[in-house]
This record gives sequence, structure tokens and C-alpha cells, in this order.
Amino acid sequence: MGWIDNRFEKNFLVTTVDYVFNWARKSAIWPMTFGLACCAIEMIAASTSRFDIARFGSEVFRPSPRQSDLMIVAGTVTLKMAPVVKRIYDQMPDPKWCISMGACSSVGGPFNTYAVLQGVDRIVPVDVYVVGCPPRPENLFYGLLRLQDKIDKMTIAKKPTEVRLHEGMMDDFKRQIRIAQAASENPDQLVQPIESRVIAAGR
Repeated sequence: MGWIDNRFEKNFLVTTVDYVFNWARKSAIWPMTFGLACCAIEMIAASTSRFDIARFGSEVFRPSPRQSDLMIVAGTVTLKMAPVVKRIYDQMPDPKWCISMGACSSVGGPFNTYAVLQGVDRIVPVDVYVVGCPPRPENLFYGLLRLQDKIDKMTIAKKPTEVRLHEGMMDDFKRQIRIAQAASENPDQLVQPIESRVIAAGR
């Protein structure tokens, strides 16, 4: 017993439950294997050896939303793809986070058209916005660090991901989808042939 006497007197740690949980959550964020457009190429490049996203504990891209902590919306979100994005986010277990990567996913980018959703935050709550068109992997890393800072301030006393959407956003989104579907079913109401317009003008 003489060898182990007085060897474990100072081997204890005083901390809080929030600190332990937040440290575990921010140190092993598993992103969803999910990409929509050209920003996804930069997200893929972030996992290569040149940039090495493993330094931040986020190299484990999961093939299933039920194994993912983070959804990186990288690319243009069309109205046709938006319900799929919402379904994937709903299938992710809590706690979960979302990063909007690039101008297209944040505000629609240069595509201010009837077919493109003007911001993914209309359907899912976004924690961090990454600017750029497309943003470089370093920009994604900066957004990931800001997300880690946000996770570090969370507490287990309340739900980590709170819905930060306006109540009327989802209804407005569904109304836009109905308008787009109606337009696709009756395209003659939006675009008339050139010949008919010329004849109408001649009359």
C-alpha cells in the first residue's frame, strides 16, 4: 500500500454538467452528408487533407440524418427541394444545428425567381450564416467555430434548438408552393406563344 499512498489526493475535477455536455457536443459535431449546389464542392474540399476539417472534430459526415448533429445547407434551395430539406432537418435528433453556407441558401443569391426559396431560414431555424458565393473552406471553418462558441453557451435546462421562425413564414412558404404548382399545371396562363401575341397585336 505504500506505493499508492497519497497518489490520488489531487485527482479530482470540479465542473458543471453544462460544461461537460457543451464540451462533448461542440467537440464532436457530425455533419449531414448533404449538398445542393456549387457550395457543396467547397464543403467537400473542407474535408480534404489540405484544409482538414478533422481539426474541429467534424470530419465524420454521416449518411443518415438520424446520426447527424449538423445540417450544412450548401447551395440553392428551390421550392421543389425545400420540403425535402425540411424533412431531413425534422429527422435529425436533438440537439441539432444548421449552418447556411453561401449566399444562395441564405438569401437566394442571384436567383430572385419564383422557383428559388429566398432564404432557407423560411423553413428551418439557422444558427450560423456563412457569407460568400461560394465561400471558401476557411469561411466554413469560421462559421463552425462560431457555432462551437454558441454551443458552449447553451444549457441543458432548456431545449438546445429553439424555433426562431416567424409564425407566418411557413404559411407563406406553402402558399408559394401552391402558386408554383398551379403555374406548372397551367403554363399557358403565364407564357403565351409568340404567334398568338403577334396576332393579338395585329388585331
